[in-house]
Amino acid sequence: MTAEFPDVAGAFPRLGDDQLELLARGGKRRPTARGEVLIAEGRRDRDFLVVLDGLVGVYEQYTTAGRRLLGAHGPGRFLDEIGLINRQPAFVSTVVLEDGAVLAVPVEVMHRVAGRNPALGDLIVRALIRRRELLVGNVAGVHVVGSRFTPDTARLREFLARNRVPCTWTDVEDDADAEAMLCRLGVGPGRTPLLICGQETLHNPSNAECAAAIGLAPVADPPGHVYDLIVVGAGPAGLAAGVYGACEGLDTVVLDTVAAGGQAATSPLIENYLGFPAGISGAELADRAMVQADKFGAALHVPRPAVGLAAGPAAGATHVVHVEGGDALPGRAVLIATGARYRRLDVPGLAEFEGHGVYYAATFMETRMCRREPVVVVGGGNSAGQAALSLAERGASVRLVVRHDDLGRDMSRYLVEQLEQHPAVDVFRHARVCALDGADGRLGTVVVERVGSAARERLPATRVFAFIGADPCTGWLGGAVELDEQGFVRTDAGLRTSCAGVFAAGDVRSGAIRRVAAAVGDGALAVRQVHRYLTGEDSPPVDGHRSPGPANAGR
Repeated sequence: MTAEFPDVAGAFPRLGDDQLELLARGGKRRPTARGEVLIAEGRRDRDFLVVLDGLVGVYEQYTTAGRRLLGAHGPGRFLDEIGLINRQPAFVSTVVLEDGAVLAVPVEVMHRVAGRNPALGDLIVRALIRRRELLVGNVAGVHVVGSRFTPDTARLREFLARNRVPCTWTDVEDDADAEAMLCRLGVGPGRTPLLICGQETLHNPSNAECAAAIGLAPVADPPGHVYDLIVVGAGPAGLAAGVYGACEGLDTVVLDTVAAGGQAATSPLIENYLGFPAGISGAELADRAMVQADKFGAALHVPRPAVGLAAGPAAGATHVVHVEGGDALPGRAVLIATGARYRRLDVPGLAEFEGHGVYYAATFMETRMCRREPVVVVGGGNSAGQAALSLAERGASVRLVVRHDDLGRDMSRYLVEQLEQHPAVDVFRHARVCALDGADGRLGTVVVERVGSAARERLPATRVFAFIGADPCTGWLGGAVELDEQGFVRTDAGLRTSCAGVFAAGDVRSGAIRRVAAAVGDGALAVRQVHRYLTGEDSPPVDGHRSPGPANAGR
């Protein structure tokens, strides 16, 4: 008999009789027969299913000769993962292994039942999120075929990883079966990378085409539609504004260039976020926020890069956000929450290793490749500390390179203590990376130079993770609002910029405190200020500029 999935960290709970009764009021019992496919890979429109009798298996690539049984669900277990709520296609198939019955509940009905029963709702959401994490760890889901030396392969893999889409990768440079696979698909090596999603194969898709294939593409707005609030950036500040704006009745849309969650979503574990004493991963925090935003009716458009901000010519629209591809979104108010991006290492030959040796995030995709390998983490802030610990816990030998000698200067004390006590982490203080060496496109050595000295040391390393300060993502604004000397958006204490009806929140704001909780607070406060602006309680800026206020007192 096929073994059921073990209930790892709440991923596979068994519903009790009372919970089943609540769901049954809005669902329908139906019999199932051995071999019946309940959910096929690639299917989008599906119900929330609970196994009542029998056994159901979960397969990767069920329709191919390489099918793999991942595990099974018995009576009381519900099926699927977070893609069900996010309206993404199924990344695995579920097939009846033993005759029985399931309870089929429309997703919108499940939402209503869960909303009236918070304990049940939290149990379901937590389990569905955990299952997505396990799918990613099982190396299942959509399939990328391409060369590690091709920038578009790295782009696709990063886009999927940042959007927490389970993915497998066949490297045409190393995999012995790659040539046979390409022959079966009728594709020459020059036409890679490929994205295989269910029965669909895309040749070197753009991020937008990839998003459409995995169920992220936004629904087109009706002609003349004007939003109350356009949030540009879906990091913690932007997602918080989306949730609070929508739940307060504002017609809200949140845009992002790559993925929801921002830099915070790449954090393996955030231990100092209020209400999560055991810590929470940035990915789970982002997924929970997305579920909340969807629950209250906020639209999330990813990937949809903003490229400009202008005055709004449309009736009722104060501003227009121009997006890549030529579209324009009119809105009554705009929140800038585009955050900041980590700076690139300033070393010769960097481009040779970026995407397959040098990384600017430590998501599960990157960290799972580093077991029992020597790696270098560069930076002295919380992101660097969290990455170093996560890599060390996965068995990597970690060198943390910091330009100064005081880890506590920019890093939380709890991280400093864990780093200093971890046997797999070696801290190099007063040091910087000055060179990278490797052969055949593979990184092998990192050269570290002591600051203020000519002394150099060669460290074996297969990967480098860089978290060395950040530059604001404000180039798209084109002078629409006032920036400080470093390019961050100037605001007053109410998060108002120099342009009436335009606000800023999170790391993009001059003087911001770079913590996830602070960004979430910014997003909530911004919604309050937007309300004041839209109802006429807020006064317009004087001569186009506001007083800098206490929020601008240094960075």
